[in-house]
Amino acid sequence: MGTKISYPSHGTTAEGYLALPAGADAGTPGVIVLHEWWGLVPHITAIADRFAEAGFVALAPDLYRGESTGDPETARRLASNLPLDRTAADITGAAEFLADRPEVTGEIGAVGFSIGGSFALWAPALSDKVTAGVGFYPSLPWSLLNPDWSRYAGKHAVIHCAEEDGASTADGVRTAADAIQAAGGSVKLYDYPGSRHSFFNDDRPESYDRVDAVTSWARTIETVRRLAPTVV
Repeated sequence: MGTKISYPSHGTTAEGYLALPAGADAGTPGVIVLHEWWGLVPHITAIADRFAEAGFVALAPDLYRGESTGDPETARRLASNLPLDRTAADITGAAEFLADRPEVTGEIGAVGFSIGGSFALWAPALSDKVTAGVGFYPSLPWSLLNPDWSRYAGKHAVIHCAEEDGASTADGVRTAADAIQAAGGSVKLYDYPGSRHSFFNDDRPESYDRVDAVTSWARTIETVRRLAPTVV
């Protein structure tokens, strides 16, 4: 359904995977899909396709710019060496790319997984065009990203929490939730009892949970559907 594309990223060129819904008209919301430390692998492009099938214009940036892996040690190296200033530019560039498309006159959300879950919650603090962030088991310390939480005023976040990571009582989750609410944003925290990190990733049978994946997907779709403009 989707295709690989290039888009401007604040003076450089970023790559990504763009998935469009059939017969998209003006008023379609946009979704930025942010990958785990494996990179832009088929699991992530399949998620972008699922968003398109649900009626969204979805863009999954290739934050590693051409590299991906299934090996944990290589993934750890790629994540550790990822330039965060470039990542911020690629995320905000993705938001601008979506906002400039004729179909996207709805708002834009960001959805991500693990390190991408942290980036998805970071996105509304980076760009005024991103009004909702959905983070699945975010894994990066906020001291690394240093979000400007004040930009969450009037925006919304959802955090899907894995029990293996400490669920909704984990320090990073509480820090984000408290800061978003203090800024005048709203946040929902969802716990999945017995879940492991990466419970949504069906390429990782050691952690995947079908019931939790179905439940969290439905909650995510409900969140991003709110980005569509109200018809009066």
